[in-house]
This record gives sequence, C-alpha cells and structure tokens, in this order.
Amino acid sequence: MLENIFTSTLSSTATELTLTNALITIVISIILGGLISLTYMYTNRSGFSQNFTLTMVLLPTIVAIIILLIGSNIARAFSLAGAFSIIRFRSAPGDPKDIAYVLFTMAAGLAVGTGYYGYAILFTIILCVMMIILNQLNFGSRKTTQRMLKVTIPENLSYEEAFQEVFQRFGVKHELKKIRTTELGSLYELIYTVTMQSSTDQKAFLDEIRCRNGNLDLSLTMSPSPINEY
Repeated sequence: MLENIFTSTLSSTATELTLTNALITIVISIILGGLISLTYMYTNRSGFSQNFTLTMVLLPTIVAIIILLIGSNIARAFSLAGAFSIIRFRSAPGDPKDIAYVLFTMAAGLAVGTGYYGYAILFTIILCVMMIILNQLNFGSRKTTQRMLKVTIPENLSYEEAFQEVFQRFGVKHELKKIRTTELGSLYELIYTVTMQSSTDQKAFLDEIRCRNGNLDLSLTMSPSPINEY
C-alpha cells in the first residue's frame, strides 16, 4: 500500500493526458505551493513581498502543467524550450533564501507533474518543517557585527589613545583604517572598523565616544564599506 502512494500515477500512461490526472495535479500543486508560501511568510516576518508569495503559490502549478503537456513527447519538449528561450528576465538576483524557495517550488511542481504525488507531499512537508526549525534556532546568525565608525576629533587630542578605554569597556574590537585632516588641519577624521557584540548598547557606546571628541561629527555605519584610499 505504501509503495503505491509513492509510485508515479503517470508511469503507465505517460503519453496520455486525462482530465482526472490534470485536476489532481493542479489541486495538489496549489496546495503545496500554498504550504511553501506560508512557510516563507512565517520564516520572514520582518518583511516580504506579496508578489513573491503569490508567485510561489502559482509556480508549482505552472511547472506541473508544463510537465503534463510535454509528457514523453520530445517534439513538444523542444517546442517549449524554444518558446521559453525568447523570455528574458531582467530582474537582479535576489536574496539566496528567496532563490532557494523558488527552486523549492519548482521541485515540488516537477514531482507533482511527473505523477509522484506522494514524494511531492513528503518532500514539501520535510523541507517546510526544516525551514521552520532552522528559523526558530536562528541558524547561521552572527553573534558579532562589523561596523564602520567615523569620528572627528580636535587636533590637540591624541587619536592613538583617545578612545582605547571606551573600546575596552564595551568589549569592542577595533582597527584604525584611515586618518585625514579637515578644516585646514584643525580637525582629524578617524575611520575605524569595529566589531561589536549583538548585545552591545550602541547608544551608550556612541555617547561615550561623543563625550571624548567634544560633540564633533560622529557616525556609525551599519555595514562596513570599502574605504577609498585616494
């Protein structure tokens, strides 16, 4: 009985397209696409695109229908390949996680389109559960973050020792990357790359730096950018 569930329903009628198989394929594809889309929304609560979630619902059905139409007909396969070759996608590559979900939905559509309904359902459930577990465990997240700190100091302040005590107190690893003068040499601009713990109070840290540099310009960039040497 278990073997029958995981056997392709189209294995013996690969060249036939019946209404019953088509309806079953469409219904299962939509259900699996909806399940994958819901999993994506659950694991991306910080923000997601409605267009992308709707696409994930439809994509397995589209792929499954294409597989049904092709069947074992080589001529149809070449015709469809020629038709899709004229489509050009101009959107930039997205987040790797989004790309993984697109491949996930396509794989589900392929499995359903070839008649392996049992495997399609099994793989979809396993991967959805795995996505949720990895999200709950916060798998792969970094405990430290790297920032770029720009500090302006007066010329009479020693930049080598000015902020050492602040860095040590907050446990911030730092590296001085660049020094340049501004305001006709009356001010110095220091550029550090700093590595901070996720638990570091950034406001308190910046307040301490601000007190040391006399309330001159100060900025903390969220992600380090290449420093222009010229």
